[in-house]
Amino acid sequence: MASKGDGRPTGGELSIGISNGMVHLLREYTGRGPTKARTTIGRDHVLIMLQDTLTRGERTLVDAGYAEQVLLTRRRFQEVMRPEASKMIEDLTGRQVVGFMSDNHANPDLGVEVFILEPDGQPAALEEGESTDAG
Repeated sequence: MASKGDGRPTGGELSIGISNGMVHLLREYTGRGPTKARTTIGRDHVLIMLQDTLTRGERTLVDAGYAEQVLLTRRRFQEVMRPEASKMIEDLTGRQVVGFMSDNHANPDLGVEVFILEPDGQPAALEEGESTDAG
């Protein structure tokens, strides 16, 4: 396992650790974790894309036309787990989380968790796919 001098994982190992950590947290809070999770780490953000997130009971409610109520309940879970999820990201990355956004989609069954990290002091060179309004 690749790691920084402080023992934290880096690269793909870090992404896997974050994905596994989020699946575990969601299982703890909702009774079932997603079957797929993919983490992308940028300079100042962590993006976790989730698939097959809903419990059997939530899926039954969605199929019966109660998707909005299920999504509202998911938002409440995300609010309650915010401190623990942010701490998990901070522990794994060694960086402070300054923002957390989370949402779900019922059909198809998808979720996303986005953590904004405190800038790391590295030069903020513009990279492909980024834009700025400074001008």
